[in-house]
Amino acid sequence: MVKCKCVFLFVLKIIYLHQYFKTPEEGGAIRSYHISTALANAGFEVEIITSHNEKQYLKKQIQGVVVHYLPIHYQNNLGSLARIWAFLKFTRSSYFLAKKIQRQNCSTPLLCYATSTPLTVGWVALRLKRKLNIPFFFEVRDLWPQAPIEMGVIKYNWLKKVLFKFERKIYQQATQIIALSPGIKEAITNKVSSNKTVLVSNMSDNEFFIPQKKEYNQGDTLIKPPFIISYIGTVGPANHLEYLIKVAELAQERGMTQIQFWIVGSGKQLANIQAQSEHLTNITFHPPTNKQAVKGLLEQSDATYTSFLQIPVLTTCSPNKFFDSLAMGKLTIVNTRGWLKELVEENKCGFYANPQNPEEFLTQLTPFLEKEALLYQYQQNARDLALTQFDKHQLCTDIVNLVKDHFIR
Repeated sequence: MVKCKCVFLFVLKIIYLHQYFKTPEEGGAIRSYHISTALANAGFEVEIITSHNEKQYLKKQIQGVVVHYLPIHYQNNLGSLARIWAFLKFTRSSYFLAKKIQRQNCSTPLLCYATSTPLTVGWVALRLKRKLNIPFFFEVRDLWPQAPIEMGVIKYNWLKKVLFKFERKIYQQATQIIALSPGIKEAITNKVSSNKTVLVSNMSDNEFFIPQKKEYNQGDTLIKPPFIISYIGTVGPANHLEYLIKVAELAQERGMTQIQFWIVGSGKQLANIQAQSEHLTNITFHPPTNKQAVKGLLEQSDATYTSFLQIPVLTTCSPNKFFDSLAMGKLTIVNTRGWLKELVEENKCGFYANPQNPEEFLTQLTPFLEKEALLYQYQQNARDLALTQFDKHQLCTDIVNLVKDHFIR
């Protein structure tokens, strides 16, 4: 646990760039919240530059971290042009704000910690290094531009070449690169020297998410609750929840009424997914919510479902809700090959189901419906994996130590 502060003879400041910074009260991905507060607890001064959907600039103090909110509208359901405009506006505004912070701390050693996506955050980090001599760490959450290219968003060959060149330049100029999955790390080391790239995956908050045994009574009779499978996250093109709709359809056709599916979130494809599932009685939709409410939903769930469109780049993803599922000790079902499939199979905490074959999903699920002891063992294995490999405190300590080593050098 990161509690002891570093003993330095002078102040060390970190400018933390994350366009989508969230707190636990807001919900969403809160990796940057954990890392930034861990850095602050370790004695660093941390200033985050992010954005929000309000009309005015806002500055807050959150758990010892200064957070600058730039008024830049962004939502998951925006079209391509609106997204690009939001990326470019944040790039310009965040650079000038970082420059102002540098001027106010001209005698203070500075480090920029930039986390993608979008890749345009790397432009700010590059410019801060070139113009103001501020070194930067670059954290890669998703492989851009590979992801939008494989999804068909970027089609022009000349643009692909420009973006790949830009990506390589960011990697080359970074002091340290943090990859969130083995696949992301491998892709980066194919482009630049491997000695500057480290793996620090997404995290399980094992103190907040604590497994609870699911059972309840009605009168004097023990009533077995429905078996709930939850999808929690963005409902977008990359998640392709049509796969889950097909499973729900087959379960309903077969009269497997004990299985219920919850979809928790919002996104560009939500209306489409809701329309496709109107005839189903075994799907319930919940709006996106904060961390506390997610915990409550997971407490009622027996299993979780991690869903991605079947393209190679998405096998490298490191979705934060997967790690929440492990921490809560849930049967963890994935539909993508790659490291997530290897994790659940090798640790016997879930299973991989071919998304093109809904029958395979139900076949693999059936033993867990029939054998409570088997379900409990897999759920316990999930919790053990969260504790031993993905504990929030250990992974935040890894980041803090990288930053310490940088300043010591």
